[in-house]
Amino acid sequence: QVQLVESGGGLVQAGGSLRLSCAASGGTFSTYAVGWFRQAPGKERNLVAGISRGGARTYYVDSVKGRFTISRDNAKNTVYLQMNGLKPEDTAVYSCAAKATAYNYIYTGAKEYAYWGQGTQVTVSS
Repeated sequence: QVQLVESGGGLVQAGGSLRLSCAASGGTFSTYAVGWFRQAPGKERNLVAGISRGGARTYYVDSVKGRFTISRDNAKNTVYLQMNGLKPEDTAVYSCAAKATAYNYIYTGAKEYAYWGQGTQVTVSS
């Protein structure tokens, strides 16, 4: 069973950047696909970006393409979300999630992920 801890959130002005980290412990991290989700007040939790277990495949929701980059360092048991060009509409609680898998797939549904971090707040001011 893997435990996930996010860090790197905070308050930033529009146009600024943040890098979120998702540190894993307690499992063989290279066997997990990972997703970054976000949830704004009153809205559903949605996938922002996903990465396959080996890191070869990535996925981005259209609204963040070209601005966000997901990556992973399996030697450090960490997945990153580099967020550039932040907009006020990016304001949300960002959570990472992991799914054990034998395949080099990306999973887009929140219900597919068994393990979740506690979340980190990202606030973008205009």
